Amino acid sequence: MILSIEQVSISSREKKIVDNVSLSIREGEWYALVGQSGSGKSILSQAIGRMLSPNLQAEGKIIFKEEDLLSLSPKQMRTILGKKLSYIFQDYQGSFTPFRTIGQHLEEYQKAHGILDAKNRKVNSLDAIHSVGLDESLYSRYPFQLSGGQLQRISIAMALLLSPDLLIADEITTALDSVSGHRILELLAKRQKETGCAILFITHDWRHVRRYATRLAVMKEGEIVESGGKHRILDHPQHEYTKRLIQAAPTLGRGLPSGLQEVY
Repeated sequence: MILSIEQVSISSREKKIVDNVSLSIREGEWYALVGQSGSGKSILSQAIGRMLSPNLQAEGKIIFKEEDLLSLSPKQMRTILGKKLSYIFQDYQGSFTPFRTIGQHLEEYQKAHGILDAKNRKVNSLDAIHSVGLDESLYSRYPFQLSGGQLQRISIAMALLLSPDLLIADEITTALDSVSGHRILELLAKRQKETGCAILFITHDWRHVRRYATRLAVMKEGEIVESGGKHRILDHPQHEYTKRLIQAAPTLGRGLPSGLQEVY
């Protein structure tokens, strides 16, 4: 297993937000964490990278490549984040400074992780831009000069730049239209095959779960209520909450732009 979450609970002073959650992700797989807004999905993903706000405390174990992340020092975590464990956030636009070019963002990211040779950084940056199907002219452009879909592609390029073992993708198509969202996920699936990384995919869209995930877990009010193989859960859900979510989901293919429905 690349990641094992063992009896993790996350609490504030007022309440418990995540309660005794356990799940595991295999190397190279696409694992979906599904649930409605407020179910605790994103909070759990933030705990993996030790990104919780100061008012939240996590207990339990988060084992990543045989190390318990919750026991590591901030300095030790910095050697893991970006290089071995990387994120794509829902608010991907917030990851970019408007007065720095795309090239500067990509190069600063590498520099922060120990790639000091300027020539290598530029070559790596251009390769990363090409890897997500974009033209190298974007290297000298600013974030506000890119479309939402282009900027999301750059965020994927940056997240995979250092070849992490695990990528956490948190609702990455929420701000995109159906066409752009579909293309982003197809791109991510392609890059996953090329790099061999595992993906923890946080979503509420069952169409994406059916198309991309291998296994999944369903969260409700901070608890995992059901987990297992994709086909078993989608075709034979056991928990009433899972049944209601699937019944309420749009029919697969409905609402997609013409020409994309057949891929679902």
